[in-house]
Amino acid sequence: MKFIITKSIFENIISSMQPFLEKKDASSITSHIYLEVNETKLILKATDYEIGLECSIESITEAIYGKATVNGSNLLGIIKRLKDADIIIETAENNLVIKQNKSTFKLPMYDADEYPSLVLNNSLKKLEISTVNLINSIRKITPAIDNNNPKFELNGALIDIKSSKINFVATDTRRLAISNLQNISNDEAQFIIPKKAIIEIQKLFLDDATLMYDENNLIVSNSNMKFFTKLINGKFPDYERIIPSNLKYTMSVSKSMLVESIKLVTSLFSNIKISFKPHSIVFESLDEDTESKTQVDIELNIDQEFYLAVNAKYMLDFLSQTNNENVKIGFNESNLPFYLEDEKFFTIVMPIVLEK
Repeated sequence: MKFIITKSIFENIISSMQPFLEKKDASSITSHIYLEVNETKLILKATDYEIGLECSIESITEAIYGKATVNGSNLLGIIKRLKDADIIIETAENNLVIKQNKSTFKLPMYDADEYPSLVLNNSLKKLEISTVNLINSIRKITPAIDNNNPKFELNGALIDIKSSKINFVATDTRRLAISNLQNISNDEAQFIIPKKAIIEIQKLFLDDATLMYDENNLIVSNSNMKFFTKLINGKFPDYERIIPSNLKYTMSVSKSMLVESIKLVTSLFSNIKISFKPHSIVFESLDEDTESKTQVDIELNIDQEFYLAVNAKYMLDFLSQTNNENVKIGFNESNLPFYLEDEKFFTIVMPIVLEK
């Protein structure tokens, strides 16, 4: 195997494959990147069995057919140190040889024929949804996906395809985030995408791509890239029962006002109390050792005072994903979950219960 490639092109693609490599066991073949030269095209693969990426590059010269594997982390370490010029890469005995000008590096290879194949399943169904809409929808709920929860299904986002809409759902048990799109032609289905996969999809795909899925796998691909992930096998909580059927009070308030006021009182402590009064909103820190407080004068269409006590991060996560200048806040009573909404995106937040 041999090919010549520009350093910047090769470095970019090797960098993008790092999240897909086995990190804990450097002796595993899945800590390696697979390389194959086929005619005038270079094919690269990386997978840790749970998630994987395959890319193809046509901008190579002096291509000689062959295949190899090489430790992905070590390869990137070498490529980063080279100058921004062409690199010669070839195999010699059991090594991958990297050359540039008078510099030569050798890295040991494993048997490329033993490299695991990515998902090949002819029974995959196509998910009819634009990539832009998919990315926008999952981006909004990503902050609410849990980390390392013993209930594995909470460490991912639910894609709930209903007859008329598609719900994208995430919860860390302290909040529930949902964004939705209209369903034009997809059959009803549910599947849970792991958080790591959700994050990588947002990095890799910015324009049109094809989405295919079955009960165990999701594949996202375009003309030169194929991403796959295993889906989480589990039953997502019945999130719809958490959604309030009606709200006693709703109000539209300025997003920028909320962000500015929340940040002002949370410089030292993240838990806050927001008091809504007929003629003002008061923001104050719940830190017992210090006092942080600010007030915004505003006419609210309410006849009594109520408050929300909450981790400010949940509010700011929601506000950072909204598009409009005003957002909707809905509630029934103090000390009960409250509702935040912006168009087709809403979050229900569990309160910090305060003694009245």
